[in-house]
Amino acid sequence: MQTIKQMMKDHSIKPIWNSSVIGIEKEGLRVKKDGTLATTPHPTTLGSRSFHPYIQTDFSDVQLELITPPLTGAKSINQWLPALHDVTYHSMNDEEWIWPLSMPGSLPEEKDIPIARLEKRADVAYREYLAKVYGKKKQMQSGIHINFEFDTAILNALYENQTDITSKEDFQSAVYMKLARNFLRYRWMLSYLFGASPTAMENFYPSDVAVPEHYARSLRNSHLGYTNDEEVIVSYESLEAYVESIQTLVSSGALSEEREFYSPIRLRGTKQVKDMLNKGIAYVELRNFDLNPFTSFSITEQDLVFVKMFCYLMIWLDEETTAVTSKTGDEKNHLTSVEHPKEVSQFKEEGLALLEEMQQMAVHSGYEKAEAAVAWAKELFEHPEKTLSAQIMDGIEAEGDYIAFGMKLAQQYKQEAMEKPYQLRGFTSLEMSTQLLIHDALQSGITVDVIDEHDQFVKLSYGNHVEYVKNGNMTSKDTYISSLIMANKTVTKKILAENGFHVPGGGEYQTVEEAQNDFWRYQHKAIVVKPKSTNYGIGISIFKNGPTQEDFNQAVKIAFKEDSSVLVEEYIAGTEYRFFVVNDHVPAVLLRTPANVIGNGAATVKELVDEKNQDPLRGTHHRAPLEKIVLGEIEQLMLKEQGYSTESIPEKGTVVYLRENSNISTGGDSIDVTDEMHDSYKELAVKMAEAIEANVTGIDLIIPDLTQPSTIQNPGYTVIEANFNPAMHMHAYVYKGKNRRLTKEILIMLFPELSKTIKGE
Repeated sequence: MQTIKQMMKDHSIKPIWNSSVIGIEKEGLRVKKDGTLATTPHPTTLGSRSFHPYIQTDFSDVQLELITPPLTGAKSINQWLPALHDVTYHSMNDEEWIWPLSMPGSLPEEKDIPIARLEKRADVAYREYLAKVYGKKKQMQSGIHINFEFDTAILNALYENQTDITSKEDFQSAVYMKLARNFLRYRWMLSYLFGASPTAMENFYPSDVAVPEHYARSLRNSHLGYTNDEEVIVSYESLEAYVESIQTLVSSGALSEEREFYSPIRLRGTKQVKDMLNKGIAYVELRNFDLNPFTSFSITEQDLVFVKMFCYLMIWLDEETTAVTSKTGDEKNHLTSVEHPKEVSQFKEEGLALLEEMQQMAVHSGYEKAEAAVAWAKELFEHPEKTLSAQIMDGIEAEGDYIAFGMKLAQQYKQEAMEKPYQLRGFTSLEMSTQLLIHDALQSGITVDVIDEHDQFVKLSYGNHVEYVKNGNMTSKDTYISSLIMANKTVTKKILAENGFHVPGGGEYQTVEEAQNDFWRYQHKAIVVKPKSTNYGIGISIFKNGPTQEDFNQAVKIAFKEDSSVLVEEYIAGTEYRFFVVNDHVPAVLLRTPANVIGNGAATVKELVDEKNQDPLRGTHHRAPLEKIVLGEIEQLMLKEQGYSTESIPEKGTVVYLRENSNISTGGDSIDVTDEMHDSYKELAVKMAEAIEANVTGIDLIIPDLTQPSTIQNPGYTVIEANFNPAMHMHAYVYKGKNRRLTKEILIMLFPELSKTIKGE
C-alpha cells in the first residue's frame, strides 16, 4: 500500500490546515482568594448541567468544564474560549476565581471535596465510584482535551488515491488508527513542549507514593497522573482490537464502563465504542495537555497550530513495526514527564528529527504558520529553560510559593474579564446588543450559532426549538410589515394618530429645494428636522427657538444625507423617554440626556469632549453602553446657536449641550427611570406597540411630568416615534439608576420553557 506521505506528495494533496475541525474542553477549579477550593454549588445562573452545551462540571461541583463547539480555524481559541470564560466569570461569586494551573492548590481532606451535585443519580454514582477507586484528590487535576477531526476533503482525496481499502468509512478509520498508534509512540514530545505541572502541594499524593524530589515537566502526564490501573491495556492494532479490548475490560470489571478508559488518545464518533465498527471513527480526543497558566484561556493559537501539525505528522510518518511501540511511547513519555524542567530532553535528537519531518511536511503543504510553530518547538528543545514547566518553576520561586503564583495569575485573568463586562470577548465585532444576547444565551445553555457576523444574524437552539435573531431583538415574533412600519416615521405617525394617540404635526419633503422653500412655515416655530427613515438619532437637528434661514437650510441638507425623504415636525416641550416594549409589557424606561460637557473654566469644549470620551463606558459603533461624543456638523451648529465654538472655554459649572436630540448613539447620557415612571404611560406604550403590531419596539414619548398620570382629559404625552431596533445595550449599563438586562426578556419571549433558567431561579 502506498504510504500517506507518498500519496500527499505524488498527488499534490495539501492539508487544508484551517479546515481541520477542533473542539476544546477546558477544566478548571473554582477557588477562593487563598487558593482553597470554593465549595459553593455550581452557579445557578448557569442553568442545569443536564443539558448545558458549553459550561458543565467534571468530577466535582468546583471543577468547571468549558466546552467549545467543533470549529474550523482558530475560532475555538480566539472566539469561543474567551466568550465562555467571560460568561463563567460573570456568573461566579465575586470572591471566587478560576485556578490557572493543572495541579490544584490547597485541598481539604478527601471527605470535604464535594462530588458534583447532578440531577441523574447514575452520574453521581459513577463519580462516587471514581472517588473510591482513584481518590478525590486525584480527580482535582485539570487539563485541556482537544477533539481533532481531519478535514473531510483531505480524507476523501486520500481515499480516492488508493485501492487497498474499498470502504470510505474503513479507510477513514484506518487513518485515525494510524494517528492513534503514532500519537502514543511520540506523545512524549507534547509532554515536553506543553508540560505545565511541575509540582504539587505537599498533601496531594498519599504518603506511600514515590514523588520526584525535584520539579518535573508534567506530573499530570507521568505515571503519577490520572491513569488507569496497569491491568487496563487496550490494543490500537486495529479498530476491531480497540473495541474488543474495551468491551472485555468492562465485562471483566476492570473498567466500570467505557468512559473510565483514560487513554491519552481516545477514538470518538459514537456513544458506544461497538458502533464505530459500523459507523467508523469520526474524530479523536487528545487528553494530555496541561493548562498553560501564562495565557488567559489556558491554550494559545500557536499551541493549536502545532497540535494540528502534529496530528497530520502522525499520519505522514511511517510506522514502526515493532510490537512494543506503545510500551516504548509510555516509557519515553514518563521519563520526559519527570525530567527536571531545565534539563535537556533525553530524546532531543528524536524530537528535532520529528520537527525536521514536520518542516518538510509543512513546506509541501504551503502552510504559512508552520515555520513559526516549528521554530518555536526547536527553540524549546535547544533552551529547556523556556518551556512552560521551567517558567512555572521560576514563577513559583519569584512569588515565594505555589499558591501565591497561581492566585496572582487567577486574579489577573478575572480582572481582565471584568474590566468591560458589557463586552463579550471573542464576539466584539458584533454590536453590543447582540453581544449581550449571545452572552445571556450561552449562560442559559442555549446553543448559539453566529450565521452572519456582518449582518448580526444569530441562530439560537434548545433541543428541537430553533429561533433566528437579527440585531439582538428582531425575531419571528414580529411581522415583516411591523419593522417596515417602524422604519417609516410618516407611516408610524399616521397609524398611531388613527388609533387615537397624540403625535406632532409637520410636513414631509422629497427634495432639498422643496423643504427649503417651505422655510416660511417654520421660521418662528420650534421644530425638529430629521430623516424619514433612520435610527440611532442620525441626521436630526432641533431648533427650540425657531431657525434662521441659513441654519434651516443646513439642517435640511444634513437630514437628506441620511435619507431621500425628510420630516420637519413641531418641537414638543417636555422630557423625552424611551419605553422598551417586549411581549406586551415595559421592563425598562430610560431618560436620555443630550450629549453635553460641563465647563471647568480652563478647558476648551474640544478638550472637555476628549476628556469625557475617556470614560471606559464610552465606545463606538454601539459596542459600549455609551457612545463617544463627536464634534461633527450638527454639534458645531448646536454650539453656534449657544454662542460657542469648539475652542470656546465655558465657565466653571456651565453645562454646554452639543446636541438637542437625546440619543445615546449620539453621545447622550442614560438614566433609568422605570420605577419612577407612572404606569399609565407604560400601558400607553404597550397599546402603541399593539397598534403597529410590534412585539419588540422602543417607543419614544415626550412627557412634561412623569409622575402625573395620563388621562383622557390630560394625556400628558406626545409620541415621537417607534424604533424597530431599540438598542438594548443602553439599558444594560446605565449612566445612573438600575441596569436592566433586556436581552433576557428577548430570550424569555423566544424560549418560555427556559424562563426560570434565564431568570436564574
